[in-house]
Amino acid sequence: MNPKPPATMASTPWDCELSQRIAAQFGDAIKEQSTYLGQNFIVADSNRIRAILEYLRDEEDFDYLVDLTAVDYPKRERRFDLVYILYSYRLNDRLRVKAQVADGEQPESATDVYVAADWLEREVFDMFGIEFAGHPNMKRILLPEDWRGFPLRKEYGITQMDNQWVKDNLGIESGQ
Repeated sequence: MNPKPPATMASTPWDCELSQRIAAQFGDAIKEQSTYLGQNFIVADSNRIRAILEYLRDEEDFDYLVDLTAVDYPKRERRFDLVYILYSYRLNDRLRVKAQVADGEQPESATDVYVAADWLEREVFDMFGIEFAGHPNMKRILLPEDWRGFPLRKEYGITQMDNQWVKDNLGIESGQ
């Protein structure tokens, strides 16, 4: 018996003054503006993400990068979604900015836009293998530097680990 495919996210169009200003500023780079369960998000071209983040910080008061993560869709041509979660203290509002990136693509670093991007981009690299162009210190942050693989990629099985690293550094055959 095959499992059912995941349900499609039932989002609705997001249309307000803010979404209109973003669309006017970035035109065709904005692929979608939607809301899902009260959470607003935009989907944009990956090569415009840094500029969009800078605009949202400087012109729309989204002054805090809450989180940055990725989602792996291995069967898709542009395999990963990057998801930036922004917050505006003045507006008491959150906004997600998403972009699809291909395996091997290096989106521009946002470390000069949000200080928090430094460690968050390193975590995305460590877990998914996405490198950010222009990052000042693109190296692993959670796993040892000599670890092989990226644990949050879908092909990295739940019982898979860098067994050679475990043997060399912990002196055991496996933690599994």
